[in-house]
Amino acid sequence: MATTPTLTLNTGATMPVVGLGTWKSAPGEVAAAVKAALHAGYRHFDCAEIYGNEAEVGETLKAAFDEGLVKREELFITSKVFNHHHQDRAADALRTTLKNLQLAYLDLYLIHWPIKFEDAVIPQPSRQPDGSPNPLIKASFEFLDTWKAMEGLLKEGLVRAIGVSNFTQEQIDQLLADSQTVPAVNQVEFHPYLVQKELLDYCTAKGIVLTAYSPLGSSDSYTGKLEGAPSLLKCGVVNGIAAEAGRSPAQVLIRWAVQKGVVVIPKSVNEERIRANFAVFDFELSADQVARLDGLNRDHRFGLGWMPGHFFPL
Repeated sequence: MATTPTLTLNTGATMPVVGLGTWKSAPGEVAAAVKAALHAGYRHFDCAEIYGNEAEVGETLKAAFDEGLVKREELFITSKVFNHHHQDRAADALRTTLKNLQLAYLDLYLIHWPIKFEDAVIPQPSRQPDGSPNPLIKASFEFLDTWKAMEGLLKEGLVRAIGVSNFTQEQIDQLLADSQTVPAVNQVEFHPYLVQKELLDYCTAKGIVLTAYSPLGSSDSYTGKLEGAPSLLKCGVVNGIAAEAGRSPAQVLIRWAVQKGVVVIPKSVNEERIRANFAVFDFELSADQVARLDGLNRDHRFGLGWMPGHFFPL
């Protein structure tokens, strides 16, 4: 079985460079996906409270431990605190996540978005048909108190590392000006249509590992398709390089990010694609191929999610 290369975090812990994302993996599907990933050699799983499937992931992990398929210390498990559980609610949110995942600790806990909802209960539906938030949601761009709460969880040993998600360079600067703890990770959207070179260079200089979600691009989000360009998986440049390398377009996109020193967490519930997404360590893209993929950049963000400055005014 293949083993995953790792990157070393600023805590000294190691993080596998390819993991399984679990966003939008429906109940009844995520268990099979996690099991298939474990058998394929994955040891990194990316979860979140708001995904609504952590209990099913936890049942699958417990079964794997009980069967002797894998040991807890061999895994790297990430979760995230969502917008309505900022500040003093973060500790309770973590304990709920640990209970659902049936774990004693997380390897990494992230602030999911640099935004705080005022209320602990999210009005439903949380989004309107056009993807914009429910107008009853009141939000502010505050995360410093939440970071202090995360530091407390780190000291308690409930998490081995803490980090952020969807943070800009300016927001990380703001956080560092108020804290001695440098985030271990910044998880952001990252693919050839959104290269984010400046952010990657900044995080690398600060000792922060960048993790890529939606590494294959996405049209299943709140911005829809990129006008005037095909999906990345159908892009002529990507497919041309895939033909040259004898690989799938998805494998080329994952390998491109890995060669940049970025951790990648592609999501799939298809067993064949789960295996294929992991099989990216026995080939290398040439400098020319990497440059051609870099040249696709359009600074296009597929998933605006709860991005400050879009749905909420800065």
